[in-house]
Amino acid sequence: MIKKVGIIGGGTMGSGIAQVAATAGCSVKLYDTKTEALEKAKADLEKIMDRLLEKGKINSEEKQRIQNNIKYVNSLKELKDSDLTIEAIVENLEIKKNVFSTLEKFVGDDCIIASNTSSLSIASIASSLQKPERCIGIHFFNPAPLMKLVEVIPAIQTSEETLKNSVEIIKNWNKTVAVAKDTPGFIVNRVARPFYGEALRIYEEGFASFAEIDSAMKEIGGFRMGPFELMDFIGNDVNYTVTETVFEAFYYDPRYKPSFTQKRFAEAGYLGRKSGKGYYNYSDGVSLSAGEGDFDSEKAEQIFNRILVMLINEAADALFWNIASAEDIDNAMTKGVNYPKGLLAWADEKGMDWCVKKMDELYDEYHEDRYRCSPLLRRMNKGGLRFGV
Repeated sequence: MIKKVGIIGGGTMGSGIAQVAATAGCSVKLYDTKTEALEKAKADLEKIMDRLLEKGKINSEEKQRIQNNIKYVNSLKELKDSDLTIEAIVENLEIKKNVFSTLEKFVGDDCIIASNTSSLSIASIASSLQKPERCIGIHFFNPAPLMKLVEVIPAIQTSEETLKNSVEIIKNWNKTVAVAKDTPGFIVNRVARPFYGEALRIYEEGFASFAEIDSAMKEIGGFRMGPFELMDFIGNDVNYTVTETVFEAFYYDPRYKPSFTQKRFAEAGYLGRKSGKGYYNYSDGVSLSAGEGDFDSEKAEQIFNRILVMLINEAADALFWNIASAEDIDNAMTKGVNYPKGLLAWADEKGMDWCVKKMDELYDEYHEDRYRCSPLLRRMNKGGLRFGV
């Protein structure tokens, strides 16, 4: 039974994971080298608890229990009695490996050592350990207390026992688990690439504006945020770096090719909400409507269909390459990034013939490998099959 949890990194993600574990009744030690980071994490938790108390989500006893379950420490040695440690620090492979090799000297042989990385190789991180079979990826989504999905990623070195215990504890923390193969971007950051990439491509072709594309995805598709709105929310620098990382990790597969538009926006410091300006200007207030004139439903439908079929194609390819099960792929997208439907369920609704036809139309127009249809979609269309998720 995992009851003692060590969290490495006192930033937003680390403190969020600490809150999740503490709420579930675990004894948590939150570690950071910077005292100010720990003080901020403690103060932020106090504010969060007060808000939950005001809303009637918790009572004062529950608030005190959760806060008492977290101890703030600035020495890695303090994590020595942990049953599970989760690292949530900067996305730098060498830094993570150094932290893991140091941590292993202090913790017991049965302690699971996990990384919250969103896209780095778990196998590479595990190679820094004397006992790599204890290493696994446990990827939360921001904000960790609110987002239901957690991707669990076993490396090729990870033991079955480590995987089993990791899945069990995350489910006990009231989260939905999606088990993913250790490949670039895992499920969400791989499958979601066309949501941004194809939207940028449509804009660069001069077919539609940022606002028109966003409106199409929200009005026709039912997405909570449009691609440009979401990139501004995430940060253009962060989103571009993830795209670039996935592109390189997939040996420069054109499907994941980054956009010069996003690169230039990031270079200009137009990072989105955090800088006051991105694809929209937040300093003067912003309208996210389609702009002047009537909403062009025919144009919006074209935009939505193009982005949707690229997303479906990516989800089908993830299933084709055994990245995850069909159920986990759809759960990942609905519970990890709040898509209105699972993409494979959407494919069933649209029909395999529609998916294949739309992909082939794009390939016929552009003759780019970016628009190659997944073999799984062709196979299922030929056999009259459905994903049945």
